[in-house]
Amino acid sequence: MSRPGPGHNKGPTLEPGAGWRTHCWRRARADLLPSLPLEVVRIRVKRAAEIGLDYRTYATVRASTGTDIVAFLFSSNALQLFRDDQHLRGAPAAKLEQIANCKRLGAARAPLAPKALLRQLGPAGTRLIDLAASAPLFTDSPAEARDKLAHFLTRAGVAPKSVLMVGETAEERAWSANGRMAGYLTGARYFTPS
Repeated sequence: MSRPGPGHNKGPTLEPGAGWRTHCWRRARADLLPSLPLEVVRIRVKRAAEIGLDYRTYATVRASTGTDIVAFLFSSNALQLFRDDQHLRGAPAAKLEQIANCKRLGAARAPLAPKALLRQLGPAGTRLIDLAASAPLFTDSPAEARDKLAHFLTRAGVAPKSVLMVGETAEERAWSANGRMAGYLTGARYFTPS
């Protein structure tokens, strides 16, 4: 049997006996995945819809962290807000307004002020961001960025591993990883209707 090369997922090969190895591979994968009672799946599907995620994304985040998503941290880049005089409108505003039982936090990238995020109102006149703070600066080290975000999440009353980061840049993806958050989605992915 040949050794798999870089990028290979070490799945079954197509050499003789592949059928049996494929069966064993599928069986082992199935044994790794938990089988949830139907009622639990229904509750989780409902929860995913409540916070504006597709079930697959929600289930993946939930399985990797072991906790529910209790807050989103939206960067102003993900919201496409770059100046204090801009307003969130259309589908993104409507999607934020529909989030239920989940905090909506904002990280304002300079020159945008956190107050500008807090002024964002949805179609029904409700506030779209519950709490906002200044985002880490480009000049901050990874440790400084992590500490700033940890302080903000503590102030918001949420544990980092239950916060899903929605951003647009590689730097914001790094915030999620360094801050040990639940995961990272791009704004385009989160706000695009599924």
